[in-house]
Amino acid sequence: PNPQLFVTCITSVMSRQPSARTSDTKKVSAELFTLTYGATVAQLVRDYETPDEVNKQLDKMGYNIGMRLIEDFLARSGQGRCYDFRETADVIAKVAFKMYLGVVPKVDNWNMSNREFSLIMDHNPLVDFVELPEEQKSLWYSNILCGVIRGALEMVQLEVEVKFVQDSLRGDDTTEIRVKFVKKLEDVVPAAEN
Repeated sequence: PNPQLFVTCITSVMSRQPSARTSDTKKVSAELFTLTYGATVAQLVRDYETPDEVNKQLDKMGYNIGMRLIEDFLARSGQGRCYDFRETADVIAKVAFKMYLGVVPKVDNWNMSNREFSLIMDHNPLVDFVELPEEQKSLWYSNILCGVIRGALEMVQLEVEVKFVQDSLRGDDTTEIRVKFVKKLEDVVPAAEN
């Protein structure tokens, strides 16, 4: 089967005439990004046999993006090193998500040791114009975000596990990403520089 991931008419987006106002240009850019991401996911669905394989590919793509995106984030935000995992969570939600996705997820559901938290979004901009068909209900459509978080944090010496817990595309009320601190990574100095 060839699953149809987009249910709204692409022509409605393309037919909008943006005015000279910046907000309209940003809205068209966001819509174009959302549609481009959707086309990428649709291609992965065609290329891989199971939703689990697509989930792994999205995570891998996100990880590679996160490893590179952290430099842009640090340069544009002026953000220094975080002192603890709670501060890291706030920076991810209030600065990074806002900067790159235009949303500010709620940081919630901390565990007792403060080593695990959830990012909860009422609106995930990646899922605009998307509906999952029944045969793709085990697909974590926005799994690229988990990889981005994991890759970016690894570049600042934090090993984390990141996974989706809830997704509005699956009928949940919100979208929830769980982030678990695993360990602090040591700076690795190349052998020639010891």
